[in-house]
Amino acid sequence: MLPSFKKAESEPFRVTPPTPPQPANAATTPLGSPMTASSLRPNNPMSIIGADLIVTGNLISRGQVQVDGEIQGDVHASLVSVGETARVTGSIVGEEVVVRGHVLGSVRGRRVLLQTSSHVEGDVFHQTLAIEQGAYFEGKSRRAEDPTAGMMRTREDAAAATPPPIQAEPVIPAAPMVPPVPANQS
Repeated sequence: MLPSFKKAESEPFRVTPPTPPQPANAATTPLGSPMTASSLRPNNPMSIIGADLIVTGNLISRGQVQVDGEIQGDVHASLVSVGETARVTGSIVGEEVVVRGHVLGSVRGRRVLLQTSSHVEGDVFHQTLAIEQGAYFEGKSRRAEDPTAGMMRTREDAAAATPPPIQAEPVIPAAPMVPPVPANQS
């Protein structure tokens, strides 16, 4: 006879949600724990620049940005993740920056991680820096107490720094030139 697996009435019902498996290319912190968008900033959704997208101009976000495409300009966000297929030509400023793709410009962040597939040509200003074996880094590494001081921009800062659009004076068309009528010559 099989044993009884009935739960006692006094025992509370507990549900433990399963933890999702981490992808093989998931970012990790310098201490080895997984660095995922949901674990770092659970209340801010991540903005994603897809692999087929090219952005010309600066990108400013209060939240998280995942770049898989190309950005020709500066990126300012709380968490910036540059994917393997991404290319950023400009500076990156964020509280946390994870690079797996190409960056041509400076990187500023409290925590900066250059993973194996990263290719960075520019200076890195940081509090904490981790460079994995195989990463390409050409530039200077500068430790700073607050590497993002004065660099983090919000949308309001960017709007204030942008001059108002120039409004052209209205163009009034000139009256058509009418040749003078010759006087009667008699």
